[in-house]
Amino acid sequence: MWSSIFRVPLCGLAIAALIGCVSEHAIKKDYYASLPKAVPVPKAKPAPGSLWVGENNHNNLFADYKARYVNDSITIIIEESSTGLNKAATNTSRQTSTDARISALFGIDTSLIKANPNMGAQIAAGGSSSNSMKGAGDTSRGNTLVARISGRVIQVMDNGNLVVEGRKQVTINAEDQYIIITGIVRPQDVSATNHVYSQHLADARIVYTGSGVIDDKSRPGWGTRILDWVWPF
Repeated sequence: MWSSIFRVPLCGLAIAALIGCVSEHAIKKDYYASLPKAVPVPKAKPAPGSLWVGENNHNNLFADYKARYVNDSITIIIEESSTGLNKAATNTSRQTSTDARISALFGIDTSLIKANPNMGAQIAAGGSSSNSMKGAGDTSRGNTLVARISGRVIQVMDNGNLVVEGRKQVTINAEDQYIIITGIVRPQDVSATNHVYSQHLADARIVYTGSGVIDDKSRPGWGTRILDWVWPF
């Protein structure tokens, strides 16, 4: 008897725990799932007996130290700020008035007036109508993110553009903070000090998230999430 009573709640708890574990695993897995991977570049072998090891940033006399090869380091400055605002307002009104009077109608008006003494001296008809409508709405959204992260070149495209990626994980008191940024940058947009701003990245993707005690407490519990998921109203 008791086993049948507690069977459904225990099954529900097991399913909820499984959903929570799967969702947490999926969230952490998605951090790096869709990021481009580094493309290995075959290293050119020097000719037998040659002292030349191949061109790189250390033996090129006519180039600076900006990133240009795979696995070169680059500093990405994230300065993202966006604001959106949309407003709409509608105000309409209409008012009409109609008045018509008949002073003579082949004598019919006289007989109508005599039969209806409360009508007055003339046959009159009139009416009025009015309507109005007012509507207003507005929506706004904004975000700001400022950070500095060192990344690396993970691919050199055919046209010379660089695919860069930067990752940073900070752990404080069992609280993990993740910053991930990827994008495509032109070599000429990289400064002489090997810095590039995030607004110069094409197809940029910036992820700033975290996991830990603070993240857990800032979200509703699994029971509340299940009720929100199944509640139809």
